[in-house]
Amino acid sequence: MLIEINKQAIDLTAADLGQQCFKPLIDFYKKGMSNATDIAPYKEHFYEQLSHGQQALFVFYTYFNHASKSLLEFYWWSAYYYAQPKSWLALKTSANYFENEPLRAIFEKIEQLFQQHHYPQALANFTITREDLAKNSALQATIFSLHTQFQQTTPLTIKLINDHIEKNIHDFVQLID
Repeated sequence: MLIEINKQAIDLTAADLGQQCFKPLIDFYKKGMSNATDIAPYKEHFYEQLSHGQQALFVFYTYFNHASKSLLEFYWWSAYYYAQPKSWLALKTSANYFENEPLRAIFEKIEQLFQQHHYPQALANFTITREDLAKNSALQATIFSLHTQFQQTTPLTIKLINDHIEKNIHDFVQLID
């Protein structure tokens, strides 16, 4: 599903090129979600309509736009994605798609941590709260370290995404006059 964008409305060399390509996707997604009667099938159908590049872009930015806000958001959104095996796999796949080994390694470390602490791998069992992090100092220290790594890695991630989109714009949007 290629979203049409006017050629004059997009800057292929902009530092926010990924966000420029993500915005119409998330807008379309939110509009569909507001009209959907059954959310789970809508989410899957929407995702399946995207190109591989759009899938990687969509899952990265839906995670990043929340997880980058704070340590607690990073913790909770990581646990939330982990509790959805398809979403967690898609997140790791996005790091692979954009050839970002440091980001993939962070996701692997988060996964190992959540496995060690028996975090739920289904939303039906998901009772994790942001406040849970303060209850376990060892977990908090590890999450703090991973969050720091995530913050240090994301500028590279965004550059890799932007560079990839610039070279392969036709995989993300359809430019129109």
